Amino acid sequence: MSAPIMVGEGVSLERFNTLGIDVQARYFTEVKSLDQLTQALDWARQRSLEVLVLGGGSNLVFAGNVEGLVVRIAMAGRQWADVNDDHAKLVLGAGERWHDAVIYAAKAGYRGIENLALIPGTAGAAPVQNIGAYGVELKDTLTEVVAWDRETSAVVTLSVDECQFGYRDSLFKQCPERYIILEISLCLSRSAPLNLGYGELQAYFSERQSSDALTALDVAEGVVAIRRRKLPDPESLPNVGSFFKNPVVPLPTWDRLRQEFPEIAAYPAEHSVKLAAAWLIDQCGWKGYRNERVGVHSRQALVLVNHAGGNGTDILDLANRIRADVRSRFGVELEMEPRVVPAPARV
Repeated sequence: MSAPIMVGEGVSLERFNTLGIDVQARYFTEVKSLDQLTQALDWARQRSLEVLVLGGGSNLVFAGNVEGLVVRIAMAGRQWADVNDDHAKLVLGAGERWHDAVIYAAKAGYRGIENLALIPGTAGAAPVQNIGAYGVELKDTLTEVVAWDRETSAVVTLSVDECQFGYRDSLFKQCPERYIILEISLCLSRSAPLNLGYGELQAYFSERQSSDALTALDVAEGVVAIRRRKLPDPESLPNVGSFFKNPVVPLPTWDRLRQEFPEIAAYPAEHSVKLAAAWLIDQCGWKGYRNERVGVHSRQALVLVNHAGGNGTDILDLANRIRADVRSRFGVELEMEPRVVPAPARV
């Protein structure tokens, strides 16, 4: 039996979200075990309160105060399982810091997640977005997710297929009120080929050393260097990383766009084309924009930043202005990556 939960009242969430938005949770608790999680859910149910589950707060825009109970997941733990000469399963508690887990695996000589270094947030939040970077997605190594099913009040184990992963999408994103992730398992290898196909990685390592001599840790450190060169650290300049998805358009739309904009940046996809959202935003003149509170990062047009005490309305107003400009110029709709809390009212 775990220790009883401690519930705070009127708690500021400023330090629990990477945009640094200062809103209040009516009630707040942190849970370090399944027992404490069920205690928190029961506490909220008895008071007819909604529950917001919070990980690292790196994919949220707080549009106002949270009137229910905020439950911050702090379940720690790393362990190796099913170890053989080449493969091993890394099991991570949902509260583990994702970047620390990447470095931990790379230092142990295992490959598979090194391209995902320096992505903010927790291990439990990683499947929600199916995080991805530099040619790798979480689903490439994930084998299963253990979660609490709030509909059945039971622990469930979901396979990678059952997680319904897509581009920055998953079952957990589609059903945000149903599953609370407790732990994830990743299948890693000592001998799998390193994924260096992404242009920036190729350029980085071609200037430094032969790819034949690279380790997973070398690649992770290279990814960190590249990301730090072009992306702001949320601890010094609050942000949620990429604010918009790269839009995927059908081939007829792509044919129209490349005829009208020959320099448009894009990547082939199955029966479609993925456009570079950063390029679209940059072409509309938003890169480096700032007002007295919020803005667009000067080195990466996908990143919206909170310069000086901006609130959720400031961020969302800026995002909507950017979306309107891209829609007007290119006829393409940008979709935001972060979740807005509380959710906007449907008209």
